[in-house]
Amino acid sequence: MNFRVLKSVSAVIALACVALLPVTLAAQDNAKPAKAPAQDSPSKWDIFVGYSYLAPHGTVTAPGGSPERYDSIDWGGIGSVARYFNNFVGVEGVGDIHQVSENLGTGSGHANDDFSGGSLGMIFRYPTEDITPFVHFLVGAERAGSFYEPDTWGPVVTVGGGMDYETPLFDHRLAIRVFQADYQYNHDNFSPAGTRGNFNMARLSAGVVIHIGTIAPPPPVTLACSANPASVYPGDPVTITATPGMLDPKLNAVYSWSGAGASGNGTTVNIATGSLAPGTYTVKGTVKEGKPGKEGLKPWETADCSATFTVKPFEPPTLSCSASPTTIKPGETSTITATGVSPQNRPLTYSYSAAAGSISGTGTTATFNSAGAPTGPVSITCNVADDKGGTATANTEVTISSPPVVVPHAQSLCSITFSTDKKRPTRVDNEAKACLDEVALRLQNQTDATAVVVGNSTAEEKAPPKHHRRHEKVIEYAAQRAVNTKDYLVKEKGIDASRITVDTGTADAQSVENYLVPAGANFSADVSGTTPVDENTVKPEERKPLGERPHGHHKAAAQ
Repeated sequence: MNFRVLKSVSAVIALACVALLPVTLAAQDNAKPAKAPAQDSPSKWDIFVGYSYLAPHGTVTAPGGSPERYDSIDWGGIGSVARYFNNFVGVEGVGDIHQVSENLGTGSGHANDDFSGGSLGMIFRYPTEDITPFVHFLVGAERAGSFYEPDTWGPVVTVGGGMDYETPLFDHRLAIRVFQADYQYNHDNFSPAGTRGNFNMARLSAGVVIHIGTIAPPPPVTLACSANPASVYPGDPVTITATPGMLDPKLNAVYSWSGAGASGNGTTVNIATGSLAPGTYTVKGTVKEGKPGKEGLKPWETADCSATFTVKPFEPPTLSCSASPTTIKPGETSTITATGVSPQNRPLTYSYSAAAGSISGTGTTATFNSAGAPTGPVSITCNVADDKGGTATANTEVTISSPPVVVPHAQSLCSITFSTDKKRPTRVDNEAKACLDEVALRLQNQTDATAVVVGNSTAEEKAPPKHHRRHEKVIEYAAQRAVNTKDYLVKEKGIDASRITVDTGTADAQSVENYLVPAGANFSADVSGTTPVDENTVKPEERKPLGERPHGHHKAAAQ
């Protein structure tokens, strides 16, 4: 009997291993990264269905009958449902069926090996990531068969345990019960009275376990928020995006927003920043998960997030200012050009001011008028302002040049000749009147001017006389002509003698050249080669008409 039992047990175990090996290998090959390992979130319900081998040991002896012998039952089925209260302790209900029909009255001496029943009790487990060992203690009823009597129900006590291999299949909801080994004690009272059966049974099982629900709450939902862009100028849009995690696709998710004018019920919300003052703002997002109308009732069904963004103040404009031309004469104008740039393309307004003179214009160009401004550099200020109050200032400069300094020069007026009067070659005759009247008039009109009279003589006149007497005076014709001309202007035209200077020149002529010297003019620089006359040694000659020289016989005749 023992050999048969061991043989049967070995066969069952081998068959179980062969049957479960492909499933286990397939589970390992197709395994995905664990989302909720058993030790972190063990199941609330375990449903087990599998194969069961039963080896009963015991006899039934009827009054006056032969003892019955029970053989092992190689084929059977078993199922159980366990409900856990926490990670380790639960209650379990187990049902099994082991039945081998044998005809009554065959005289074989074998019982009608029927063992089927159900039990209820406590189960204890220790979940880990890969395996879950367990033990259980059960009490129930078992229906046993007898060769002599119909099947009868009796009490049964079960003590045993086993080990489940956790697979990642179906999101860790499928496990393989590698083995379950139970000891059972069963007592049955058969009819007629006195027929009793006491059985010590070994039950070996293997199969699959379906996990339903979890003891630990599901992973809480998560929510992350981001702002794009994170920094804007007033009026630029900002989009806040919420990214949820660990949502159950079977449940409904509801979003809500608050802060900085945000509102909406989706994963994104747009913020209008046109009315926001510069600063940093925070927007809060919330997601709630649950059945429609019951979202967020459990703590792990709600998550919050926040995102910040910054509203920057507008950058002020920049400005450059230039003048064209940069140098002008008094009374002229210059064009002022202002070039303003707004980093955010805000509308710009221009204005101008000048330290002297006047300036007009409100656009990018203005006109500077130098009328009334003193000579020298004049500072001009260009101003620009945007519609947000940002301003900028730039300066340029226009130089008003001084009027050109007119350097006066000696002016040649007219000349008079002394070649007509051979006997008086130094006398100012009436033909010189027109020229000298002009000189006098110019001096009268320009009261700050002076005149220079330059006398000239011929080379013959400059040569020493051939027959010079000791006491005879040598005439300096050029100097005498100049002095006589001055004398005419002083006496005949009333010109102040201090305003007339007499010089001699180098021209080979019997003439006098007259020059007008305005105030500030330098005669010697304008007219070279003249020599001043010493009026202390050269005196003017009296201007008389030409008469006949008296002779002796004439004188006697007259008498």
